[in-house]
Parts: sequence; structure tokens; C-alpha cells
Amino acid sequence: MMDIQRIIILFGLAVTAYLLVLAWNEDYSGKIDLSEQGFLSQTTDYPNVLDDMPQALTSNDVPDVVPQLDSQVVQVETFRKPTKNHYVVVRTDVLDITIDLLGGDIVRVALPAYPAMLDTPDIPFLLVDPRNSYSAQSGLIGPDGIDKSGDRPLFTSQFKRYDLDDGELLNVDLFYRSESGVNITKQFVFRKGDYLVDVSYLVENQSQSELQIAFFSQIKRDGQDPHDINGNSMGLKPFVGAATRSNDELYKKLSFDDITDEAYKAKIVGGYIAMVQHYFVSAWIPDSEENVTYRVRKLANQDIYLLGFTSALVNIPVNTSRQIGAQYYAGPKDQYRLEQIAEGLNLTVDYGFLWWLAQPLFYLLTLIHGYFNNWGVAIILLTIIVKTLLFPLSAASFKSMAKMRKLQPEMTRLKERYGDDKQKFSQAMMELYKKEGANPLGGCFPILLQMPVFLALYWTLMESVELRQAPFMLWIEDLSVMDPYFVLPILMGISMYLTQMLQPEPPDPMQAKVFKMMPIMFTFFFLWFPSGLVLYWLVNNILSIMQQWFVTRQIEKGS
Repeated sequence: MMDIQRIIILFGLAVTAYLLVLAWNEDYSGKIDLSEQGFLSQTTDYPNVLDDMPQALTSNDVPDVVPQLDSQVVQVETFRKPTKNHYVVVRTDVLDITIDLLGGDIVRVALPAYPAMLDTPDIPFLLVDPRNSYSAQSGLIGPDGIDKSGDRPLFTSQFKRYDLDDGELLNVDLFYRSESGVNITKQFVFRKGDYLVDVSYLVENQSQSELQIAFFSQIKRDGQDPHDINGNSMGLKPFVGAATRSNDELYKKLSFDDITDEAYKAKIVGGYIAMVQHYFVSAWIPDSEENVTYRVRKLANQDIYLLGFTSALVNIPVNTSRQIGAQYYAGPKDQYRLEQIAEGLNLTVDYGFLWWLAQPLFYLLTLIHGYFNNWGVAIILLTIIVKTLLFPLSAASFKSMAKMRKLQPEMTRLKERYGDDKQKFSQAMMELYKKEGANPLGGCFPILLQMPVFLALYWTLMESVELRQAPFMLWIEDLSVMDPYFVLPILMGISMYLTQMLQPEPPDPMQAKVFKMMPIMFTFFFLWFPSGLVLYWLVNNILSIMQQWFVTRQIEKGS
């Protein structure tokens, strides 16, 4: 039975370590590249996102509304040579955006509140990065749309640069006038302190006939890693890919491999379409009551992925006007703000299958941070609170271990007495357990029950953009990256070794050797883990040692 207990605990620790490595591989790491912050993209690509409404088929990357012609679409790459005069720069307190007047697309988004690196605070993190062919595109399609095959509209603007300054609201208007008498204003609305932008078209029909148009929006990006992300020597990569809401799921992830294998299409009311990466997200959001068609696909023979939606056709009679559009978000994965914007968008802060446990842990973490203004202190206090709440489970485990440790001398005598007769040894051991009221499995299951809490805390600390570049104390300047001097992992390994010393030694010599290797193995794994997570594990181990010592002392006093 002692062997069974050790095997179960060892298996639980191994599974935990394996899940951590898998989660790390999915969520973290990368490389830094600030050699060139790209500004202009040399190509523009627009998709054939098909809907179920009548329109002549065209063969370029602008989405068309064509019934049942998906198999007939021919991809044609359209090359353009933009000039500096084609660009408008918009700056708010939280956004630095570049808009291409050719089509009115957002081709660059930098985030001044989030430096690319700690030692370069004046260089903002580049989210929508032209080096990744990354852009947020939108336009008007349909029989009378201005985004035609191989010909996007060239807008004009009053200024080449717009600054929010001390205002609360900033409107950026782009103008297009057609020869037929259709006047179009593409408007971007920016708000102070907000990463959400309103994008709309005001269409004034002064032509001689009724107009039929539809709105489209999409995110274009290649399948390569982001350039400006924190990394480590393990070379593991974060999840970068698409996410959307379907009729069945509030959060549906689509990796680049998934999209390559099979294009995605769905019709729903409201929803969102997003490009997700570690800590940050960009997303198009239609009106919550609008019925739209979502499409996600890869351009043929190109490393370019397109994810977006098209609206239904709208009719604009002569001498009337109509405003249509959507919202665009480009910023940090702030789950509370994202939850306000669209249902399910907050789940892009991906806590995995334990999201129901991770979300309240994050709430408690932010609540503590509000009082102490230090995320390291918040992690320590959160660990203390969680450890205190789980003490009844821990105490049951510690009591079982203490009793087993107390029986170690008697176990040794039984082993010497019965030698290799395992059957008699097992019978004598069970009688001893029954006599002393000890349960060899009593210390196992409470530990296993605590593992989901640790995994939930792992995802909480890994996915929280609030911990990005957050200092703790002394040499720990960023809790989201590894300890540069490996002090915390080494202390964690020592604490894990001390924890094992308080536990009964396995009777099997091989198991004893494996358990002695566990602190070394975990120390090696944790060398590259974020210092915030290692800090949690270290504090958790220290508290476990204190609780084990307290429970063992109480049992010894009681005897």
C-alpha cells in the first residue's frame, strides 16, 4: 500500500509537470527583434469572403457576396506601391495608429502604454505589425460597393496627423466622392484611454438609382511568430491564431494549421473575430444584433491568413443616406474590458479548461494588488490565502504522512522479519495500519485534489497582461519572464527538498531515488518559468513546510 501511495503521488506530480510543459509551449516564449519597426506594407491582399447574396464574381482578395461559388474563386495577388502621402497617423494616449488612405485600412498599431522592452521604454509594443503583413481592413462591397476587383478607393483627409491631446473624443474622417454622385465618409472614432475604435461608413446617395452595398471587415496576417515578444532559451512558442464565437461556443480557437487544413465559415448574430497572441489581441466586432457571415481562411500558395465577416446587403434609396460599420479593438487582453465589448471576447484571455477556477483567482489577485500596488506581493498574499483555504485538505494529507513517518521503524522491522515473502509482509503491514489507524492513501488524494488549483494559478499568472513587465523587488524587474540569476528556482528546489525530508521515505530503494531526483528535475524545469510562477511555487512550498511541521508536532504531542 505504501508503494501504491508513492506511485500515485509520483504520477500526479509527473502529470502536473507534463501539463505545465504543454501549457508553457502553447502560451509562452518567443524572441525579441527590434531591429526594424516596419511602417509600410508593400502588398495589399483582400479575400473572396463569400456570402449568399447576388453579385458578380470578381477574382481578387476583396470579399464578394456570391451564392454557391466558393469552389470557383481564383486568388490573385494585387501588388501596389504605396507612398508616404497615402498614410494618416493617429495618436491617442494609448494608441499610435497608421491608416492607409488607399482603402482606409489600419496598417500599423503601436501601444505606447506597453513598451516593447523594459530597457527601451520609449519604443512601444507593435501589435499590428507590417513585418507580419498584419493589418485591419474594412470596406464596402456588393453591387454598388466601392471596393472593386483590383481597385480600392483612394480616400482623402483634411490632415496627415491627428492627435487626441487633452480631448476625450477624436474623429478622423476620410472622404471619397464618386463620379455618379455617391459621397462616402469613412469615420474612425477614438476615445481617451480606450483601445476600442468605431469604424463606420456614412453613404450619401445623390446618384440616379438605388444603391445596394454591404460592409466587410477582416484581419490579415501571416503565420509567423510576432516579432516583439519576450523570450527564453527554451525556444517554446506562444499560441498565435484566430478566435471567434460560434453558435455552439463562446470561444473557438483556430490555429494556423486548422485554417490551412479547412476554411471556417459560420453565420451568427453578433459575435467577434479576433487574432490572438500572448497578452494582446486585435478583433473586429459587429453590432450585437446584426446577422453576419464569418469566414477564416488561408490564401492559396501564400503564407497569409484572412479572418473577418461580411454584413447583409442594405438598400439606400436616392437622396437618402445610411451609416454602417463595426468596432475594432487592438490592445491588451483586459478581460473585464473585453467582456463589455462582446460576449465571449474576454475568453481570449485563455485560462484553458480551468477557466472557471482561474477567473476568481485573477479577481482576488487584482483585488489584493489594488491595496499593495505590487504584483509580487499580490502573488505572495494570494498564495497564503489559497493555502489557508486548502488547509483542511493539506492537514489530512500531512496527518497521514506524519503517521506513516511514525510507523517507519516498525515497517523496517517487518521488512527484516519477513524478508522476501511479500505476501506475509503485506498482511503484517495491513494489520499494523489497522491497529494504528493509519491510511497509506490518506496523504495522496488531498494532494491530487490541490493540483487543479495550481494549474489554474499557472494559467492565471501566465495569461495576465497585468504581470507583463511588472517589477517585484531587487533584481526581479519583470514577473512575466524568468529570473535572470536563477535565484528563485534554486530556492524553490531547496524548499522542495526540505518538503520531502518531512515525508516518510519510500521502502522501495528505487522509489526513494526517484523521489530524491524530483527537486532537481523541478528546479531544472523552473529555471525558464516566469519568476511570478516560481515565486508562487516557492511560497507554496514554504507554507507547506510550516504546515507539515505544525501538524507533525501536534501528532507527536498527542502520542
